[in-house]
Amino acid sequence: MSSGTNAGRRGVINDDEATALLGPLPHHARSPNIPGCIATRHVLVLLAFLGFLNVYMMRINLSVAIVAMTDDNNKTITPIHHNECPGPFLNSTKKPKSTAKTFPWDEDTQNQILSSFFYGYILTQIPGGWFASRFGGKWIFGLGVLCTSFLSLLTPLAASAGVGWFIALRILEGIGEGVTYPAMYAIMAHWAPKYERSKMLITATSGGIFGTVIANPIAGVMCDSNFLQGWPSVFYLSGALGFIWFIFWALLIHDTPAKHPRISQEEREYIEKSIGPRQMTSMHVPIVSILTSVPVWGIIISFFCTAFGGYILLIDLPNYMKNVLKFDLSQSGFLSALPFVIMWLFYIIGSFIADFLRQKGYLSTVKTRKLFNSLGTLIAALSIAMVIYVGCNKYLAVMFFCISSIGSGLFQSGATVNHLDIAPKYAGVIFGIANMAGNSTGFLAPTIVGILTEGNNTKDQWQIVFWICCALYLLSFVTFVLMASGEEQPWAKNDPNGPVLDVNVDYNTSHVSDSDDPNEISKDMLGKL
Repeated sequence: MSSGTNAGRRGVINDDEATALLGPLPHHARSPNIPGCIATRHVLVLLAFLGFLNVYMMRINLSVAIVAMTDDNNKTITPIHHNECPGPFLNSTKKPKSTAKTFPWDEDTQNQILSSFFYGYILTQIPGGWFASRFGGKWIFGLGVLCTSFLSLLTPLAASAGVGWFIALRILEGIGEGVTYPAMYAIMAHWAPKYERSKMLITATSGGIFGTVIANPIAGVMCDSNFLQGWPSVFYLSGALGFIWFIFWALLIHDTPAKHPRISQEEREYIEKSIGPRQMTSMHVPIVSILTSVPVWGIIISFFCTAFGGYILLIDLPNYMKNVLKFDLSQSGFLSALPFVIMWLFYIIGSFIADFLRQKGYLSTVKTRKLFNSLGTLIAALSIAMVIYVGCNKYLAVMFFCISSIGSGLFQSGATVNHLDIAPKYAGVIFGIANMAGNSTGFLAPTIVGILTEGNNTKDQWQIVFWICCALYLLSFVTFVLMASGEEQPWAKNDPNGPVLDVNVDYNTSHVSDSDDPNEISKDMLGKL
C-alpha cells in the first residue's frame, strides 16, 4: 500500500511524506559533533569491518589454497575446441616452495569441499537473527567469528585426517560464520540512526568485500612460500587474526547505546531519539506476518537473484579467466580480485549518496532503495551481457566484469539494507531468511557451472551461465520495483494493534503525536519547525 493511501485513510503523515512536504531535516536533527574522541558508533563500524574482513578471508582463502593442496596429476584436462580463445600453454614446470602434504583430490572432490561451507552457512541464518534480536548481537557476532577462527586453525589437521573430516570442518565453519550477518543487522537496529543506516551498515559489511580483495593475493603468496610449510600458513594466519580481533570486540563493543559505559550523553540521545527506544526482550516474532509480507518477499527474491551472480564472480571467475580467456594463473588471481576492488569502492560511495539523498529530502526512503537496486541490477545485467558479446577479447571482458561490479556495489544500498526500513525490530530475523535464500546460491551456482562445463569447459558453455546471471539480475530489478516499501510495516511496530503514529519531527524531545486529525498533525509539525 502506498504511503499516500495510508496517510489519507488513517490521518497519518509518515516520515518520508514529512520530508517531502517540509523540506530537509532541521540542523538539530543531524549527527552531533562528538567532542574529544571518535564516536562510539564509529568504533563499532570499524571493528565490524575488521570482523567481516577476517571471516571472508577464512571463507575465501581455500579457493586458492586448494590448488596447492591438490596433486597435479589429479587435474582434469578439457579438450581444446577450434572456436575457443587462443592463448599460450601454461608453464607447468614451476615447482611450489610449499613442503606441506598434498592430496589426491579430483575436481569433483574439490567442488564438494569448496561448496560444503555453504551447507552449514545457510543453517544458522534464521537462528542467528533470532538469537541476536532476543539476546543482543554482540556475543552472537563475536562468538561466530571466534568459532570460525578456531576451526580455521584446525584445517591442516582435518585435511590430513581425510576428505570426510575436512568437509565436516568446512560445514562447521559455515555454521559459525552464518550468524555474523544477521547479528550485525540486529546490532545496527540499536546503533544506526535513521539517516546513517546505509553508510554505517554498508561500511561495516564492506569488510567482507575487502577481505575477498586481499585474501586471494595473500593466500597465493603464502601457498608459494615455505613459511609454516606453505599452504597451512594461510589458515594459521586467518585463525590467529580472528582471536586477536575478538579481544578488542569483547572489550569495546556493547549491544545498545544504553549499555555502553563510555558513550557520550549527546551521542546516546542522538541515536535514541533517531531510532526510538528499543529493548532486547523475549519478544514474539510474527513469523506468519513476515512470510506473508510483500516487501519482505521483494527483499528475499532480490537477495537470491543478485547473490547468484555474486557467487559466480566469487567462486568461478578465476576458472573462467584461466581456462577460457587463457590468462596465466598469476594474472587470473589478481585480475579476478579487481572487480571486488571496484565493488568495494561503490559499496561505500553508494551508501553515502543514498543517505545524503534521504537526509536532504531529495528522495523518500522507498524511492532511494528502488533507485539503487534498479541501477545496480541493470548495470550488472548489461555488463554481463557484454562479456558474452566481446568473446575472446580478454581485456574488454575484464573491463565489463569490473563495470558489473559497480552495479553490485550500488544495489547494496537498495534491497540489502531495506530490512532496517520496514522492520528494524526484526531486521536480524528478516535478514537471516533473505540471506539463507541468497547463500543457497553458494552451492547452487558452482553446481550449475559444474553441470554445464563438466568435460566441456568452453566459451559457449560459459555463455549459458552468463545468460542465467542476466536473467536473474533483471528479475531482481522487476520484483523489487513492484514489491519494495520504505515504511515500517504495521506488524513490525511495538504495538501493531494500537494507533498508527506519525513522525517525531521535534528531534529535541521524545514526544510522538498520536492525533488522528491530519490538520492538527500538520499544525503541530509546522509549529515544531
